[in-house]
Amino acid sequence: MSRSSGLVGVTYKYFGAPDGATAARVPISMRPEELGGDELGMGGMFSKIKPETVAAMVLTGIQGIPLNKVPPLELVVLHPDYAVVKLPMTVVDPLRGVGEESVGAAAFIWSTVPDRGGPRDAFNVYQLLHEWQDFSHRLHDAGHQAYCLVWP
Repeated sequence: MSRSSGLVGVTYKYFGAPDGATAARVPISMRPEELGGDELGMGGMFSKIKPETVAAMVLTGIQGIPLNKVPPLELVVLHPDYAVVKLPMTVVDPLRGVGEESVGAAAFIWSTVPDRGGPRDAFNVYQLLHEWQDFSHRLHDAGHQAYCLVWP
């Protein structure tokens, strides 16, 4: 019996950590108290949206950076069972200062970008950007950087 090809259910868990060394330990412990808060508990975010897509959504929609200029994510840990990547602060910081109009405009712009993964409906993008906005405030308040745990 063969496995179905190409349909792997990948889950992304976004969380905050003070540095790469702490972020690298997260998949092993999965203990929120090691992060100084509930970043991995109630404060973290589970998503089916890839970190590259979130980065592109923020940088193209809010910062106006062309899609081909979006910086790559930084690999923190590559393990056979999971990976941890760091999102650039240029993805997290812009969300803290933008207002409702900018979020709405970014959602509309992103919903019209052809040939890319992620939500296509502007309202879904709008909701996602608001979740990210809340997340970016929590990270900033905790003095943390954004990381993403990827596992199948």
